[in-house]
Amino acid sequence: MVAILECKGLTKSYGGKAVLNNVTLSIKPGRIVGLLGPNGSGKTTLIKIVTGLLTATSGEATIDGMAPGVETKALVSYLPEITYLNDWMKVSQLVGFFSDFYEDFESEKAYEMLRKLDIDEKQPLKTLSKGTKEKVQLILVMARNAKLYLLDEPIGGVDPAARDYILNTIIKNYNQNAAVVISTHLISDVEQVLDDVIFLKYGEIALASSVDDLRENQKMSVDAYFREVFKC
Repeated sequence: MVAILECKGLTKSYGGKAVLNNVTLSIKPGRIVGLLGPNGSGKTTLIKIVTGLLTATSGEATIDGMAPGVETKALVSYLPEITYLNDWMKVSQLVGFFSDFYEDFESEKAYEMLRKLDIDEKQPLKTLSKGTKEKVQLILVMARNAKLYLLDEPIGGVDPAARDYILNTIIKNYNQNAAVVISTHLISDVEQVLDDVIFLKYGEIALASSVDDLRENQKMSVDAYFREVFKC
């Protein structure tokens, strides 16, 4: 099976200091992958290179065989760590905006998720709590029928009661020809949905493994192994 995302020797440096160093990885369709590491390990930098928001110092990243650019933006649905939506817009206006902007956006799916999370579509975004804003943003991202979903800390600002629903939303709202990359430090909360893990440490890959192989070889959970590697 051809990889949906490949990175070869990916390096990003600032002022001679490498934030990413020679990162090589391959992610195939049908997999939910945890991109794991502490703050400053290079997770967000890697995601931004894949989305085309940053340019690598050396090496390459490809999405479905193409370098990040105009063509790949139609294939990638990206959830940034920081909310970027216009506060003055109503939730329904945001759904309409995404529907106009992305050919693969499914409005009915978005409204169904809004109803299940009891979010009023008539409310302006500025009237919603920080956690609810993040839920809206995740719904908009997951309502696309993309090939690659890049989710940067998708559950970091939501209450624990909503996390299970959000993770189930991620599982149920991507097709098996797509891949999902979840960048997070909340390992125990997402471990249940992951197929594979990639540990980043000081900008380098410390481990790339399936979750099943990690548990079998290390005789511990992903969260426990993460704490061992990073001494949390």
